[in-house]
Amino acid sequence: MSVVSGGRDNPSGVPGRSLDVPQNQLEDAVREELSRRVAAPRALTGDPASAVIGRANRIQRRRAAAGMSLAAVAIVLVSAGSMQLRDDRPPTGGSVAIGEPDPPPAVTRTIPPPGPNTMTPFAEVDVVLGEMIVTAQGRMVPLLGTGDVERAHRLTDGRGWLAVGAPTIAGRALWSVRPDGTAQVLLAGADEIILDPEGRRVAWKQGTVLAAAGIVNGELADTVRAEAPAEAVPQRFVDDTVLVRLAPDRPGHVLWGLKPGPLDQGTDRVSTQVFDALPDGRLVGEVAVPAGRPACLTLLDPAQGLAPAGPDCGPEVDGDGRGSVSPDGRWLLVNGRSGDQESALLVDLTRLDRSAEAQPAGPAMTGTVVWSAPGTAYYADAAGDLVRVAVDPLRTSRPATPVTLAGLPSGELPVVVSGG
Repeated sequence: MSVVSGGRDNPSGVPGRSLDVPQNQLEDAVREELSRRVAAPRALTGDPASAVIGRANRIQRRRAAAGMSLAAVAIVLVSAGSMQLRDDRPPTGGSVAIGEPDPPPAVTRTIPPPGPNTMTPFAEVDVVLGEMIVTAQGRMVPLLGTGDVERAHRLTDGRGWLAVGAPTIAGRALWSVRPDGTAQVLLAGADEIILDPEGRRVAWKQGTVLAAAGIVNGELADTVRAEAPAEAVPQRFVDDTVLVRLAPDRPGHVLWGLKPGPLDQGTDRVSTQVFDALPDGRLVGEVAVPAGRPACLTLLDPAQGLAPAGPDCGPEVDGDGRGSVSPDGRWLLVNGRSGDQESALLVDLTRLDRSAEAQPAGPAMTGTVVWSAPGTAYYADAAGDLVRVAVDPLRTSRPATPVTLAGLPSGELPVVVSGG
């Protein structure tokens, strides 16, 4: 073989690195080079973090702009409402409500227009008609879940009503009714339930247990219990006491001072009925004195164990015990007999003696009697009509005229709501 000198195919001299590399070192070098290439970061066309931050900033700016727009709209609306309040005019299509507004009517019912001898029946009092309450303003609220209501009281704070259910096999129940008609039971299974004139306290009887409690935020609080005869019945609150009839078939009442323990039955054994209290604290009632004679009206002194406080004896009404005294203490509206007919009678309490006469006021009362003013009372009669008694016309011998309520089922009696 010939060799050409000066050619590049056969290098001369010592190479820069040894060519005698073992196989295992060569493999390690290749592996290291490949690892370095894989670990080296690839050049990116954009920064992902910057893109995310930029997108967040854009969203934040859009939200801030929307918030500013909503705030501007709210300021405009509040300013408009303030102008309406300052002008004392309701906005078009609605009304300005301060406090908790009444919900809109859920049920409609036709109310008869007033005629020559009628009046607008809901101008001053609320009335329970079947399964709804018709307010004095004409709003109709369905009663949801209470069943039959025998008595009701409107709360003065505008939060609704208290409703006493009709007696059932399981007893009576007391309901707290919200302005929209939804009801919550506060008390169940009682033989009798009474409320104070403000709707802040309740007393009840269950078996031989006589109890009373405050009503706070729709719940019973500070309950007090006493032991009482099984036939005793609570009748009404008198200031900070509860008037209790000792037995339904014989005379005698006592004032329970809301104290636990056995009921002190007092000394009264002559009062047959107690109707209501005068502003000075004395009670208007009937007494059978002497025994065997018809009961007559008189005043009873709570500080003297309900002893008669004079006059000795006033008119004889011979009624069923239903009656109520006007807020100013001037009039007693009571069931009694006028000739051969039972009716509601009006008695002037300023001259309660034998010379006083009970004047016919209208048909006999059922249910609750409510005075909406010192000279105006409402009640329902046995025919299911609403009766309004105005004292001034009665003094000229003009008895009250009942008002028939349209749409009320036959045999269903309206219930006049107290309070409010």
